[in-house]
Amino acid sequence: MKLVITMSRRYGTGASRIAEELSERLDIPVYDKAIVMEKLGSDSYESEASVIRELSKEPCIILGRCASEILKDRRNVFNIYICADKEDRIRRIMELEDISYEEAAAKVKQTDAERSAYYHEHTGKAWGDVNNYHMILNTSDLGVEQCADVLIRYFERKEFI
Repeated sequence: MKLVITMSRRYGTGASRIAEELSERLDIPVYDKAIVMEKLGSDSYESEASVIRELSKEPCIILGRCASEILKDRRNVFNIYICADKEDRIRRIMELEDISYEEAAAKVKQTDAERSAYYHEHTGKAWGDVNNYHMILNTSDLGVEQCADVLIRYFERKEFI
């Protein structure tokens, strides 16, 4: 199966690290906002959705960009939502960006609000609604490092890979 993984995430959950680990283990690329926007600006695509549809013709991981909704009718797409406790996300951002607790908390709040608004604007749905995903992983409970293992074992058991 040509597995396409979409990964929605709260800011500061470590989802990018999970995507990188899956990318290495499955030998498939990760596409994020920067890559989608680069392709949109440099090629003859009409929209982000058209870029995502094109990228997903081959196995890949797509971070955000409402990819779970754009590709919702495709049987080879597995939608994941990554969450974590707010305090854990704030601490992770503090460490990654070497900023104060207050700055990190403000970034978490602002980025979550922006992602929620973006998702609702483009899909009409609530961001993070459990009904929009096949699996939800909480990095506060599992740890960032364990999430890729959980997913690989699941994909093997379901014979996706």
